[in-house]
Amino acid sequence: MAPTSETLTAERILEATEEVLRRHGPAKATVVDVARALGVSHGSVYRHFRTKAALREAVTKRWLDRTSGELSGIVTGDTAPEDRLRDWLAALFAAKRRKAGEDPELFATYMVLTDEAGTAVGEHITDLESQLTRIIQSGVENGDFAATDPEASARAVFQATGRFHDPGYARDWEDPGVEGEFAAVVELVVRGLRP
Repeated sequence: MAPTSETLTAERILEATEEVLRRHGPAKATVVDVARALGVSHGSVYRHFRTKAALREAVTKRWLDRTSGELSGIVTGDTAPEDRLRDWLAALFAAKRRKAGEDPELFATYMVLTDEAGTAVGEHITDLESQLTRIIQSGVENGDFAATDPEASARAVFQATGRFHDPGYARDWEDPGVEGEFAAVVELVVRGLRP
C-alpha cells in the first residue's frame, strides 16, 4: 500500500467507510476496501475500530448524529415552544426525506446497518425524545402546553409522527399529499398538548 501523507484519524476512516458503503453496499463492503481507499493496511483501520461491527456501528452513529445536530439548535431557540415543536418536527421530516432522496445508496445501507447497529439507533431515538422533552417542558413552564409528564408526552409525539421520520416509511415520503398529511398530524399533536 502506498503510504498516506495525512494522519489516519477515526473521522477519515468513517468518511472513507461511507464512500465504500455507498459504492459497494453493506453486504460487499469490507475493512480491506476501506483500508484500500485510504491507502493504508487493514490493520491500521483496526487500530481505530477493533472490529468490522464497531466500524459499522460508528458510521451509523455518525450518520444519525448529523440529524440530531441539525435539530438541537431548534430546541434551544428563542421562539415560542409551539413554534419550536412545529419547526423541530418539520426539520426531522425534511432531514429524513433529504437523506432518502439525495443519497439513496447510503440510505439503503443505513437501513441495513440500523438493523445490526448495537446501541446507535436506541441512543439516537433517546436523544431525539430528549430534545422533544425539552421543548415540551419549556411549553409547560410558560403555560403553552398542559402535559403532566413531558417525557411521556415526548415519546407519544415521537411515536405519533413516526410515519414522517421512521425510515420504514421512506417510500411514502414522496407521495402526493404527504405534506398535507404531515401538517394535519402536527396540528393534531399541537392541539393535544395545549391547555
